[in-house]
Amino acid sequence: MTASPWLDDEQQQTWRAWLDVNARLFARISRELQATDGLSLQDYDVLVALTDVPDGSVRMRDLGVKLQWEKSRLSKHLTRMAARGLVARRECYDDRRGSFVELTEEGLAAIRAAAPGHAALVREVFFDGLSGEQVRELGRICATVLERLGDEG
Repeated sequence: MTASPWLDDEQQQTWRAWLDVNARLFARISRELQATDGLSLQDYDVLVALTDVPDGSVRMRDLGVKLQWEKSRLSKHLTRMAARGLVARRECYDDRRGSFVELTEEGLAAIRAAAPGHAALVREVFFDGLSGEQVRELGRICATVLERLGDEG
C-alpha cells in the first residue's frame, strides 16, 4: 500500500493551525516592535544575531546562513539598518569578496531597549498559555523537525 499524497484531516488541520499561529504571532510581534521601539522583526533578528557573538561582528555570509536570508535580501536590509546607524559594514581584508557586519553602539542600545518588552510579549502571547510539559513537548517537536530539515543553510 502506498502512502496517500495528501495530508489526512488531522494533519491538514494541524498544519494550517501551525501556519496561522506563525503568521499571526510574527505579525503581532512585528507590530509591537515597530510601535514601541521603531524596529522591524527583521531588524531585531539581525541585532540578536550580532549580540550572540562576543565582539558583535559577523561575516555577512555567515549572518545570511544564520538568518536563512538570500544574499540580496540581507544586503538591502543591512543597507537600511546602516543608514539608521544600527549596524556598520567593513571589508574583509584577507578576502576581498567578503565583508563583516558590526553592531554599533546605537544598535546595541536599540536591542537593549527592545529586548525586555519583546521577551514580555513572547511570554504573554506564547508561553503563558502553555503548561511546563507543553513547553517541553513543543521543544522536542521543534528539535525533531529541525533535525529532519538538516543543515539546509
